[in-house]
Amino acid sequence: MNHRKFKYNRPSKSKFGKKQKATMLIQQKKQKDKTGPNKPVGQGKPLRIQTMLKQVIPLKFPSVFAIGGLLTIILVIPTLIVTPFVSGDEQEDITVEKEMTEVALTADDSPFSVAVMRNESEEVEDIPLENYVARVVASEMPAEFELEALKAQSLAARTYIINHMIHQGAGGNTEDVYVTDTVKHQVYKDEAELRQQWGNDYHWKMNKINEAVVATKGEILTYDNTTITPAFFSTSNGYTENSEDYWESELPYLRSVESPWDEDSPKFLDQKVFTIEEVEQLLAIDLPDRENVSVEISRTESDRVHELTIAGNTFSGRDIREDLGLQSSDFTIEQKNNHLIFKTEGFGHGIGMSQYGANGMAKEGKDYREIVQYYYQGVEISEVTDTAPMLVSR
Repeated sequence: MNHRKFKYNRPSKSKFGKKQKATMLIQQKKQKDKTGPNKPVGQGKPLRIQTMLKQVIPLKFPSVFAIGGLLTIILVIPTLIVTPFVSGDEQEDITVEKEMTEVALTADDSPFSVAVMRNESEEVEDIPLENYVARVVASEMPAEFELEALKAQSLAARTYIINHMIHQGAGGNTEDVYVTDTVKHQVYKDEAELRQQWGNDYHWKMNKINEAVVATKGEILTYDNTTITPAFFSTSNGYTENSEDYWESELPYLRSVESPWDEDSPKFLDQKVFTIEEVEQLLAIDLPDRENVSVEISRTESDRVHELTIAGNTFSGRDIREDLGLQSSDFTIEQKNNHLIFKTEGFGHGIGMSQYGANGMAKEGKDYREIVQYYYQGVEISEVTDTAPMLVSR
């Protein structure tokens, strides 16, 4: 059995006193049922109060009052103790519900609309800008995330669409006239789709996201007074990626930064197992020595695969990730007999803002401004009315 691994080495209960005149005894009378002695408790006669007099003497008025007072203590006070707790809990639930402030987006919040080509209907819908941003955030980031992380995502989503609209159709590229509702641009789901997805949670989730969008209304990210490409992804391997190490272009604000919060992500680790035949087919190569597959790997600054040479065939880490459908381009390869095991760290291309990293920063008390300016180096937060007046004037 061959077992080879190609891996990069990473730098007092209270008691009642006796009474002189009478003793109050609470006793549950046991009642035998015809069906036998195993009748469940509670199906017999209810509790009754019996007064056991030590001496049969005429009762005077003071004694009557004493007994009546004791009966009140035994019967009435427990009811008064229990009732406030029950009604109090119910009242607390009602209060919490009333305290949820409704946050709604209005037509005045959006200076213009976004033309969205719906994938299912193949029809174009005009969506007010801030409504579009809110639904993109709802589609791209878990509503359970911290509010400051949702605000950071709102800036990224708003900046993306503004940047796209400024440059759409440039150079005669008719494919970019409309923005789609898929991962080609940004995932967008309308109200009906979100209600179906979230069910009874729709109200509070959408309310929280609207709060994040309203708090950042009209804000976008710029570098040298120009809108940026606000790339974002789910989970890093501990570092983000320099843009040129995955894409062709080098962008000054998309630099590799440490992102240790991502290790708490449920998507941090993954693996996929392929037969050697499957790898040959997916990569369109031939592996003649299947018992001893030769692999050489070089890595980027962020420890992702830069290039991989397998049996004399060279691929970029991005090519391997996309061709094999891996979660990340940070992977190791282990051979076990006729199988190759690809183990990955992180989820996504790794460029720009890590969503789980942003949530981790928010949990530590960082606000959305600090988050975006950490993942997008050297950027400023600007107003869309100042940066893209041509869109506002449409």
